[in-house]
Amino acid sequence: MKRLLFLALLIAFVGNIRAQETIMFNTGNIVSPEIKNDQTVTFRFLAPNAQKVEVEGSFLKQNRRAALTKDERGVWSFTTEVLQPEMHTYCFYVDGIRMTDPNNVYMCRDIATYTNYFFIDGELSANYIVRDVPHGTVSKVWYPSPGLGMNARRFTVYTPAGYEEGKKRYPVLYLLHGAGGDENAWSELGRAAQIADNLIAQGKAEPMIIVMPNGNGAQKAMPGEYENSMQKPTFMSRGMMDGAIEKAFPKDVVGYVDAHFRTIADKNHRAISGLSMGGFHSIYISANNPDMFGYIAPMSAAINRQSRNQQQPEIYQNLEEKMVTLFQKKPKLYRIYIGNTDFLFQDNVNFRKMLDKHGCKYEYFESDEGHIWANWRKYLNDLLPKLFK
Repeated sequence: MKRLLFLALLIAFVGNIRAQETIMFNTGNIVSPEIKNDQTVTFRFLAPNAQKVEVEGSFLKQNRRAALTKDERGVWSFTTEVLQPEMHTYCFYVDGIRMTDPNNVYMCRDIATYTNYFFIDGELSANYIVRDVPHGTVSKVWYPSPGLGMNARRFTVYTPAGYEEGKKRYPVLYLLHGAGGDENAWSELGRAAQIADNLIAQGKAEPMIIVMPNGNGAQKAMPGEYENSMQKPTFMSRGMMDGAIEKAFPKDVVGYVDAHFRTIADKNHRAISGLSMGGFHSIYISANNPDMFGYIAPMSAAINRQSRNQQQPEIYQNLEEKMVTLFQKKPKLYRIYIGNTDFLFQDNVNFRKMLDKHGCKYEYFESDEGHIWANWRKYLNDLLPKLFK
């Protein structure tokens, strides 16, 4: 009886080992993505019973999907053309069902969607990749927000290498996310910490604090990380563009940062920038507080996209007059970023015409493509060396 029990246990053990080997073959022994020296990339996905497997990626410029081909083992594969240096994102569709790559643990979240990512190294993407340089610290900080009626809200903050070791004071960049984003967007999708680390190490950017707040006025933090918030993240939420964030920002965010971090608390050592909705917030926060920011840089700004179903708060009124006053105060830099196929391109053209009418001196950076993270990373990489000089 004991011998039979021993044999049964041995068979079960061997079966388990084989099962583990099968799992390892199905995932660990498949390389995907395989980045080759010629900057082509091969994707692989094991699905012997699937009828169709496609890859959807930021690097596919037409329909954004390409079909994989199945081999005799049931492994589907696809090899790209030569890819440009960038942080590329992708996912698979298996018989129409969206899936991430089980062989790639590197993923990022955009609103409610996870995608895998990989890097093609090169001049454009060089600062997006972790290098052997001194690293800053990324923290999640809870702060009181009486302006929004909350005891605690959260921002992400980057402090440069060496911040913890001394008494030096630093300039501050307030970096704002777009609709659907939150306080994690710029540190994850935007690679803000890596860009700052690398540029500072190269001597191209001044050491600075970067504050990345949550721009959704009804949220305390990203969904799932405060009480009663385990709902699916959505593109639109309450309190995004109703004036509440802009009104609360100077005291709640800037005031807290100046009181709790070693900042140089004056206009010429403060900058504000943001993408899309964050660009909108940047424009109105700075226009309503012309003595607060010496550097202003809206990116793909959602100009005049505020809620239309209510009487507009004073903070959104008389923008043209406020912009004239702002430029009379002579900011050190006002730089506008936009992609030439961005759906907000014409709004930004009209905004520039309004500034031109009044002789406002600004800088302009126009890139290819549209409303995408590839542009916003590029813009941040361009902006940091221009700040606090």
